[in-house]
Amino acid sequence: MGEHTVKILIAGAGATGGAFGTRLFEAGRDVTFFVREARAQTMRANGLRFVAPGEDRTNHIPVLTAAELATANGSSSTSFDLVIVAVKANGLESIIDDIRPAVGEDTLIIPFLNGMAQIERLVEEFPGQVLGGLVKIVGTIMDGAVHQMTDLAVMTIGDLDGTGVPDSIAQALDVPGFKLQILDNITDALWEKWIFIAAAGVVTCLFRAPVGAIMAAGGHAHIVRIVDELEAVAAAGGHPVSAKAREMTLSMLTAEGSSFTSSLYRDVTSGLPSETEHILGHLARTAADLSVATPLLDLTLVQLRAGESLRQS
Repeated sequence: MGEHTVKILIAGAGATGGAFGTRLFEAGRDVTFFVREARAQTMRANGLRFVAPGEDRTNHIPVLTAAELATANGSSSTSFDLVIVAVKANGLESIIDDIRPAVGEDTLIIPFLNGMAQIERLVEEFPGQVLGGLVKIVGTIMDGAVHQMTDLAVMTIGDLDGTGVPDSIAQALDVPGFKLQILDNITDALWEKWIFIAAAGVVTCLFRAPVGAIMAAGGHAHIVRIVDELEAVAAAGGHPVSAKAREMTLSMLTAEGSSFTSSLYRDVTSGLPSETEHILGHLARTAADLSVATPLLDLTLVQLRAGESLRQS
């Protein structure tokens, strides 16, 4: 990519894209947000407000829509070096088509989505151009503003094929406000996150309650069985969960009095589109391909699919 300024396109200005995009923009990086038309109009008129512990300000960051990107195809405005995909998994298919004009031969793509299905899908569409990525941040959108709820903000990236992360990308993403980590074994880290998210989803969706209430009802042994079941899939797939990650998962999912629920549970109970198939459905299919029995995962999927069928009827 040479020594020129790295041009970054961030698909999605939600809690994740908005927070990390703000930090990159404020560090002087060349950042453009790719958003839907309504969001673009709001951001152009009002800017993007970012609220974090002890911080509250608004930035006017460049934005592009799908129509604008398609119209400008071939012009200098579409020559992006890095595309960060920070949307929910159920929006991936439309994003793939929409960002295509921004992806040149040398463009790299980093998806920050849950599960492994999105990695496989992007690699299929853009072979050799996808890096692995995951983030740790607690955030939400309130009245159009990005709210980072705690000081935790970590971005972890790595290559998927042993070629390494280009220095220009690493330097562009290394800015104040969040910690950047580059891993040689990013695929293992992605699997660990997938298993944690899936375990949290199965536990809270199967028992339809926060962790503390499940524990109070005598759920400890069942929670451990769920974690064991899902970790067996990762082990069979060649990406065993580390002892440290297992300890963290069990600590969070067996904490007495905890109000913790998974994002999957919150979406389902709110009647919102969920990542059920991207996280749990894909894991169940992977387990079947590996001949690993997952009865508790399968039971949860039946419940969630039945509920979704009723919601859509």
